[in-house]
Amino acid sequence: MLTGIHFLLTYQCAFECDHCFVFGSPSAEGTFTLAQVRHVLDEARQIGAVKMIYFEGGEAFLFYPLLLESVRLAREAGFKVGIVTNAYFATTEEDAPLWLKPLAELGIADLSLSDDAFHFEEQDNPAKRAQRAAQKLRIPVGSICIEQPMVATNTNRKKGEPVVGGGVMFRGRAVEKLIEGLPRVAWEEFGECPHEELEHPGRVHIDAYGNVHLCQGLCLGNVWQTPLSSLVKHYRACAHPIVALLMKGGPAKLVREFDVPHEDAYVDACHLCYRARQALLDRFPEYLAPRQVYGLE
Repeated sequence: MLTGIHFLLTYQCAFECDHCFVFGSPSAEGTFTLAQVRHVLDEARQIGAVKMIYFEGGEAFLFYPLLLESVRLAREAGFKVGIVTNAYFATTEEDAPLWLKPLAELGIADLSLSDDAFHFEEQDNPAKRAQRAAQKLRIPVGSICIEQPMVATNTNRKKGEPVVGGGVMFRGRAVEKLIEGLPRVAWEEFGECPHEELEHPGRVHIDAYGNVHLCQGLCLGNVWQTPLSSLVKHYRACAHPIVALLMKGGPAKLVREFDVPHEDAYVDACHLCYRARQALLDRFPEYLAPRQVYGLE
């Protein structure tokens, strides 16, 4: 049952992190208009089961007036609202609450702050300043901390799982930037999707192009072509050309079914799945989109 919708309010970001799922950067394109936000929220109300709306990116605070109005509309529609941000705006202790106070007044239910070495090197950084400001404003707040991938010492792994730590998922830019020197496992062992609930998704991400992401770059459909409420109502995982195979045999099934060129081994299931889907972009453009989250265009 779909209970959460995450708006990728923009793909643009103040940073260009090596671990980014969606290739966010200062030059990335794709930002919602207010009319588009309003349309998706109206569809979310029609679905009935949706309770939580998140706004993220890229970096949603780059379009601050749009973010504020989007949060206001979502709250007026009866949704709980969360925001994911790197808090680049919290340049000083005094400035941080200027950005957060209007959101506190709107009653947001969660503020998730990216606070790691991919974003900031200094000990006292914008994310920590934003966290202190949020606590004073009584905004529920938490940190997202992703470490550089490393060879882990724990050898109690499941079959098919590389001995890698750090929390990075090898999708998007991480595949281009972070896999060197990491241990790999034979591609045949990746027989399931370990992270996403593909048959009955509890949440989806929607971007300004209308793509409804089950996972970054793996789409249920497009809301500018078919209303979201209809997409959700008629979604059948077994009829989706990519999802059906992932459910039957994971990314290894994609490789076998479509005879995808491949290496002998991969860091994790996401790594193989991302590469397989990247090879299938031209064959399934409706379901594998947008191309920019695969590092193209």
